[in-house]
Amino acid sequence: MEQSLVLVKPDGVQRGLIGEVISRLERRGLRLVAAKFSQVSQELAETHYAIHQGKPFYEGLIKYITSAPVMAMVWEGPNAVAAIRQTMGATRPTEAAPGSLRHDFALEVGRNLTHASDTVENGGKEVALWFKPQELVSWGRDADKWIFEK
Repeated sequence: MEQSLVLVKPDGVQRGLIGEVISRLERRGLRLVAAKFSQVSQELAETHYAIHQGKPFYEGLIKYITSAPVMAMVWEGPNAVAAIRQTMGATRPTEAAPGSLRHDFALEVGRNLTHASDTVENGGKEVALWFKPQELVSWGRDADKWIFEK
């Protein structure tokens, strides 16, 4: 079962879109296993976005992600990483597929509402960075047999 970190970034929080993000991921069939509303520290932001250090947009990214609270969540399911990224839409909202969150609610890449892990490996790393193991809740739904093949 794949897991992915999903963040509703400060613009999504400020615009009241947390429920929209959760609703779409639930309707997709994914299972929420952890969630917390928090203010991102400078240290966490720098660690999370370390891959972008030295790039022209890095400082602005750190300032942005620490500017207001985020909703951090862990979602799981078969092919969760790909399904979540498809639900979010392309990083550039004007290139996102119709019906995706970014297509429906965003205009610019710097205000694209959400973050989602881009690979299964990064999903594991990001989940471990944002959540302690005891914060993840392993559970089953009665509907799982109608959503997951195995």
